[in-house]
Amino acid sequence: MKARKLVVAIAVRNRGSRLYGKPMQNLDIESSTSVLDNIIDCLRTVQCIDEIVLGIAEGNDVKVFTDYAQSADLNVITGDERDVLSRLVSCGDKADATDIFRITSESPFPSYDKIDEVWKLHCDTNSDATFYDDVVDGCGFEIIKQDALRKSHDLGNERHRSEHCTLYIRENIKDFNVTKYAAPQHLIRQDLRLTVDNAEDLILCKAVYQQFKDMAPRIPLDKIISFLDQNSQLVALTAPFTEKGYETMYRWVE
Repeated sequence: MKARKLVVAIAVRNRGSRLYGKPMQNLDIESSTSVLDNIIDCLRTVQCIDEIVLGIAEGNDVKVFTDYAQSADLNVITGDERDVLSRLVSCGDKADATDIFRITSESPFPSYDKIDEVWKLHCDTNSDATFYDDVVDGCGFEIIKQDALRKSHDLGNERHRSEHCTLYIRENIKDFNVTKYAAPQHLIRQDLRLTVDNAEDLILCKAVYQQFKDMAPRIPLDKIISFLDQNSQLVALTAPFTEKGYETMYRWVE
């Protein structure tokens, strides 16, 4: 039996109607630490992760990310900008993955301390997909079998092949073995978001990074929440985006 190999597939592009070049925005100018830097540096500390591959959207910005990947010693693939799911599948193929770890390229503070436990659950239950959803927006993740991602692409339509890469699985739960990993209650905070989609999000994430840069890249989410609870002016900046953000996020399908 083939040994399991967990590969992080990060779909990247520089375009964005609200904030251009989100993955490459700096959290810290002095050290030139970008959003993508902190994601990758953090995930590289996680024992169960075997490799990280960038899935770059074709277009004028390819060189930005291929140069980045070379400097960070990462494998890359390039593919269709709209068909994000195909890029994730290609990332898995590139690294001979059995399973894909998915996180967005705009979310600088992953829940690193849950990954090994969720991976063990995913393997023990032989799940096609395991979702860590309900945590603060930007801190959750998904683990999906490579074969399940490929099936989703083959059977899904354009909507399923968009950035909502596990939508087909979620809409066809009965056809897959799906597990949900429940977030601790104190980390379920729909008044907060830690993903960089707007200039205001970047201001907040920069403030978080500056507060905890000595702990980076492994910045605990509970410390971030406590910091934000003491700095209501930062939370107020992103408050206009939270309701819509959580409405458009994946939700568990019963």
